[in-house]
Formats: sequence, C-alpha cells, structure tokens
Amino acid sequence: MLGRKDRDHPRSLVQQAVSQKKQNTSVRRIGLLLGPIAFLLIHYGPWTILDDQATGVIAIAIWMVIWWMTEAVSISVTALIPITLMPLFGLAELKSVANSYGHPIVFLFFGGFVMALALEKVQLHRRIALNIIKLTGTTPDRVILGFMLATALLSMWISNTATTVVMLPIAVTVIDLLKNDDDGFTQGDQRFALSLMLGIAFSANVGGLATIIGTPPNTVMIGYLEQQHDMTISFAKWMSFGLPLSMIMLAIIYLFLVKVFYPNRLGSTNDSGDLIQSQLDRLGPVSKLEWQVIAVFAVAIFLWIFRLKLAQLLPGLILSDAGISLLAAFSLFCIPAKWSENSFVLEWKDTQRLPWGILILFGGGLALATALSDANIVQAIGESVSSIPGLSLVMAVAIVSAIVLFMTELMSNVALIAIFCPVIAGIALGMDVNLLYLIIPATIASSCAFMLPMATPPNAIVFASGYIKVHEMARVGVILNVAAIVILILLAQTLIPIIF
Repeated sequence: MLGRKDRDHPRSLVQQAVSQKKQNTSVRRIGLLLGPIAFLLIHYGPWTILDDQATGVIAIAIWMVIWWMTEAVSISVTALIPITLMPLFGLAELKSVANSYGHPIVFLFFGGFVMALALEKVQLHRRIALNIIKLTGTTPDRVILGFMLATALLSMWISNTATTVVMLPIAVTVIDLLKNDDDGFTQGDQRFALSLMLGIAFSANVGGLATIIGTPPNTVMIGYLEQQHDMTISFAKWMSFGLPLSMIMLAIIYLFLVKVFYPNRLGSTNDSGDLIQSQLDRLGPVSKLEWQVIAVFAVAIFLWIFRLKLAQLLPGLILSDAGISLLAAFSLFCIPAKWSENSFVLEWKDTQRLPWGILILFGGGLALATALSDANIVQAIGESVSSIPGLSLVMAVAIVSAIVLFMTELMSNVALIAIFCPVIAGIALGMDVNLLYLIIPATIASSCAFMLPMATPPNAIVFASGYIKVHEMARVGVILNVAAIVILILLAQTLIPIIF
C-alpha cells in the first residue's frame, strides 16, 4: 500500500523503480571487468574471425553486449564505446563514426522529446488523460478501459515512464475510494486495483508502438534501415501500421485482465466520476499556453501525415520527418508565453529534464550496426542462416520475436534492438526475404515485455505501488507474451507486406 508521501510525490516511485531495475552489485562489478577482458582476449587472441577488422568489431560488440546486459555502467556510457575505441584501434575513422551520432533519426527523437516536455510543462497531458477517463464511464471495467486508453494515447507522444508517472497518482486516488467505502477493500476491489495497475503499465508499453517517436526501439530500427539499407519509413506509413497494432494489443490486454485473469464483478459507482471531475476542475479552463502547445502538436502531426502529399503540391518545400520534428521543437522555444516578461512556451533550462543519454544510445547503436555491416559480419550471418534446411519465414519470425521478447524482460529494449538489427538483417539476407518482414516484428517484440517488474520502467513503477505481486504480473504477462508472438507472426504474413 502506498504511504501518503508516495501518493503526493509520484517521482519517488520512479526512484523506487530505478532501484529495483539495478542488478546485483556483484554482477555489475563482474560485468565491468568482463567487458574489456573479453575485448582484449578476442581482439588480440590467436584467432581471426573473417579478418582483422571483423575480429576487432566483434570484440567491441561483445564488450558492449556484456555492459548492456549487466548494466555495469549507464547504457548511454556503453553507447560511447564505438566513437571512443573504433578510431583508437583503427577500425573506423572518427568522422565516419561520429556521423552515426548525428544521424537525422537522432534529431527526430530530439524534437519528439522537446514536444513531450512542452506537453508536460503545461499539464496538457494530465488534462487529456482525465478527459478520456471521464468519457469512458464510471463502471469499474470502463474506468480501467479509460485509464488504458488515456495511457496509450499519451505514450504515443511522451515517454512511457512519464506517462505512467502521470497516471499512477490518479489511479491510486480512485483505488482509495474503494478502500474507504463501507465494505472495505474486498477481493473484488483488490482485483480491480490489480487490473488497473497492470493496465496502466501494459498500455504504456504498447501505446508507443503507434508512432515512430512513441518508443525508442522504433527509432533505432528506422535509423538503421535508413543508414544501412537506404530504406525510409515515413511517420504516416508507420502510424498506418502501428496504430492498428497498438489498438489490437490494447484490446487483448484489456480482455485478458478484466475478463479472464482478474474479473472484479463490481457494480457502478459515481464516486470515481466525481473524483475525475474534481481533478479537472482543479486544472481550470484550458490556458493560452496549452492552446499554443496544442497548435504546435496539431501542425506537426498534420505535416507528418501529409508530408508526401505536400511535397507534390509544393516542390520547393523540402519536408522530412526529422525536419518537422525539429521545426516543432524550434517553435516551442520561440513562441512567446508572456510578452511583458519575455518568456516563451519552453525555455532552454527546461531541457535539463530531456533524456540526452537516450540520444547518445541511438548514435552508439547505429555506429555499432555500421561497423558490423562494413566488416561483412552481417553478410556472414546471412550465409550461415541460408545453410539451415527448412527454415521458413513463419519459423524465423517466431524464433526472432521470441528471443527478443524474452531477452527484453532482462535488458534494455533499446540496446537489444541496436544489437539485433544487424543480426536480423543477416538472417533476412540468408533467407532471401524482405528485411522488413523480420525486423519489424522483432522491434515490436522488444516493447511487449509484460512478465517482470524490471522489464520496463512502467512495469517497475506500478509494481512499486504495492498493489501487484511478481507472480500476479508474471501470470498474465507470460500469456500476453505468447499472444504478442502469435500476433507478430500473423502481421508478418498479412499487414506488413500490404503496408510496406
């Protein structure tokens, strides 16, 4: 049960989640030493993998994998290994490695981060969430649905961690209504609380699937495709695939939670509706700042969706997804909030809360992928896979998705996709199939971790609330993991070939 302090200060939940995410100190120390030792043994050992360059690149890749898996240092610090060591050991020129850290996809996500900061600064995300919950109704199952829809919608545009932090205190207040009623905290109330908490976490995980900027693995994959395979996936095209997928996953999660695993069978109550309305009243009318942010978001989304059409109508206007993202971010720093005070919607000091480490992580992943490709390691993987008898596309999608999905329960999904993109490219090359049929399901799988509290920040945050036990999350999570793999196999055969 949450104490008063935790309810009033949801950021403390993030701190609890981070502490839970950290691995055993001895494991981290072993990883810290094992990474460079493995690099030295492979790089200077009495063997050669393909050639000297490939051996060196593989040595660096293994060092990065060890540090990413053990979290010996920050995953963003690990992402600096390519730009630090590859030029030092003659594996690549500094200029070419640095290009990966300044890739357009990095700036696409930077713009998305800035837009999310504005959304949070003016409290627009809270208003959106409360209104969605208000619209869905006051029966317990509808309250859960409202929280899930609101969480998924916010997670499309802001980080799933921030989304969960916003939704959790509201959810705790709703649960408190049940705890303080005449019959106390019954078994039905407990099931409602459990479903609500899991629904928020899982919705935050899958909501980001709908857009390119919704979750970092999407951005890593698209950056890899652009850089290594000259394949561009527009914001609109991804959304035409990601939004239906996100809705399908939300529906499955909702049905499993409230109908199969934890049905609450509670009657309707008006208290929750009154609570939501009181929180909306506390926010007051929509402010000028909120309207300004809404306008910037609306223009950015319009440009993302109709970019290609506008390019045909206005040939002199060069629009890209990253350029639109930067334009939106730039505007938020330039739109006056109060003329008299010379203040703006966003000030540069607001970027102190921007997760700069994630941007470095993107660059490190792209740099590693480029090195693996340039050293012909991806081609070697492809040749090895092509020799496997009877490997069908369905089997490959199932194997790759399952490996990524269950590995992401234990390590960063961004780091995992950065490692796996070149490997999956090699598998697709060896099978002589469209790369997208494999790499998209694998990327989606990395965001579908439902089993363990440490798998994703939303899982950890709701677990820290005290309303969920590990076995309760794992019980429904393992089924949802399997369901996700089945859906990804079906998508690889149907929707992905149609859209891409």
